[in-house]
Amino acid sequence: MRFAPRVADYSGPGSGGWSVQQEAAVLRDSGHDVIFLTIGDPDQPTPSPVIEATIAALRRGRTGYGSMVGHPQLRAAVAARFASRTGRPCAAENVTVTTGAQGGLYCAMQCLVGPGDEVIVPEPAYATYQGVLAASGAEMVMVPLPAERGFHPDLDSISGAVTPRTRVVWINSPHNPTGAVFTPDEIAGIAEICRRHDLWLVSDEVYEDLAFARPHLSPWSLPDMAERTIVVSSLSKSHSMPGFRLGWIIGPPALGRHLFVLLLSMTYGTPPFIQEGALAALSAELPEVAALRDDYRRRAGLMSGILAAAPNCRPIPLEGGMFVLLDIRGTGMAAQQFASALLESEDVAVLPCDAFGPSAAGHLRISLTEPDARLAEAGRRIVRFAQRLAGGR
Repeated sequence: MRFAPRVADYSGPGSGGWSVQQEAAVLRDSGHDVIFLTIGDPDQPTPSPVIEATIAALRRGRTGYGSMVGHPQLRAAVAARFASRTGRPCAAENVTVTTGAQGGLYCAMQCLVGPGDEVIVPEPAYATYQGVLAASGAEMVMVPLPAERGFHPDLDSISGAVTPRTRVVWINSPHNPTGAVFTPDEIAGIAEICRRHDLWLVSDEVYEDLAFARPHLSPWSLPDMAERTIVVSSLSKSHSMPGFRLGWIIGPPALGRHLFVLLLSMTYGTPPFIQEGALAALSAELPEVAALRDDYRRRAGLMSGILAAAPNCRPIPLEGGMFVLLDIRGTGMAAQQFASALLESEDVAVLPCDAFGPSAAGHLRISLTEPDARLAEAGRRIVRFAQRLAGGR
């Protein structure tokens, strides 16, 4: 029996980065004290008002089908929050609720591009982006975010990558895996490229609440950009709710009509009890959200401070997000080799970044999703491993 050729395209180079995670799970199951710092799965509890609202909705029998594009009250809450943050109009008709930001990105690209189209993506890029574009039939055109620039975009390189086949520029800030937060000038420059060439601008803003070095700026907030900007975000990182699979797409109302048809043949809407939990998350400024953000800023300082002692390694200053990037090029080892050896000798699982794109080669992504004591222990184990590589003790 044969499978469709396209499924092989979904697992591009990015999928190989998860092999350390799989190896670590085997070690853990055999009794090793493995510290998992691979995926961005928050360890902090979901805010209690969200849990209570979700449970209450279940008890009221909110277990039937939900609205195809999201409950109007939830869509209005997302729109009001976004309008307040960007200073630009946004209404419920601009919002479509999806199964997480990942589902939102998939759906958005299905509606924007197809075979023969090109999408410009700054790299390194999150590992699933290639699969999302493979599903649409479009081609990913990667433009480097050089490590020497702190993984910030080169506007000339983006502009130079535009061809007659280009349909979309796809950005992510705060950036995964590097933690770079694009500056206002960089966002404005990318927006101008999209205006000049009549392109869509897709902005993955799932880490918007975890911008530390400077405030997050959405391109939607810029003049004449709302009609060509698609914003995708969720509550997974900001509210410690990844398992809820609740995200959204913000764009022109015409996009919402296409998304309705697409979701009709995919998810048939999002569970109503999940939407009520999300509505509780968006209806008030929850103190747990501010505390979670402070946790990541503090943990980044803790981990970076410890890793500064690792010979031939350099932690990259974190501008936003929930990961610390470690440059291990000075060790002479490839990131995959370093990560596998670190796991074998020290029971610490981190993600090699080579799979995210060539600009991230020689870097490790270290998740900050463990309590301080476990993070500190992981940092000490990494330093010890680097010392052994350097021939010291």
